[in-house]
Amino acid sequence: MSGPARFLRDNGLSLVFGAGFLLSLVGQAVAGCAELNTVLTSASLAPVGCADYVLTSDYLVDVTENWQSEFLQFFLFVSATVWLVQRGSPESKPLDRIGRESDEEQKTGAYARPDSPVSASAGGLRQGLYSNSLGIVMGLVFVLSWLAQSVTGRVTFNEDQLREYQEPVDWVTYVTSAEFWNRTLQNWQSELLAVASMVVLSVYLRQRGSPESKPVGAAHTSTGVEG
Repeated sequence: MSGPARFLRDNGLSLVFGAGFLLSLVGQAVAGCAELNTVLTSASLAPVGCADYVLTSDYLVDVTENWQSEFLQFFLFVSATVWLVQRGSPESKPLDRIGRESDEEQKTGAYARPDSPVSASAGGLRQGLYSNSLGIVMGLVFVLSWLAQSVTGRVTFNEDQLREYQEPVDWVTYVTSAEFWNRTLQNWQSELLAVASMVVLSVYLRQRGSPESKPVGAAHTSTGVEG
């Protein structure tokens, strides 16, 4: 297999989802720009170009609102599955491995293998940070996305306030408003429902060949077994 073909095979999952993400981002920009221009035209205002639209708070608040809910989902799932299990689900660890597990099970410290990441064999703070790096990064991106959503959302909210000849609000007032939490919780509940559905449905349903599913013939009670 040639170099490019092997690269595409070895990275197919990230490449396909990455391309889908970029296409969706562009599609959202085009559709959002068209929607905004419809509103502007009806108000006898000049339309904006798509290049200008992607820099507006209208576009950025929608993007960051979706990002923060997605990364919250993964942060909670990564963290919760350390301590919580679901009998029969491939999304869960085996029932007897609840917790952070031993150095031997995690292949850290003296149990690190020759091909283990360097930080796995290191001690102290370096190993501690690396041992929790996935959750830390997911949590950090969630917090930054949430802050970005709150800032861009406030700008959009104040633009609407000014159009209606009402006073703009400060950041604290906006993030404690019903409008902000209505938008935020709409996304949170859908993401948490999706995770809960995957955890429970994967106990009884199968997808042949997928690592997110148990083997087709595995018992419903088999836990932490991937196809």
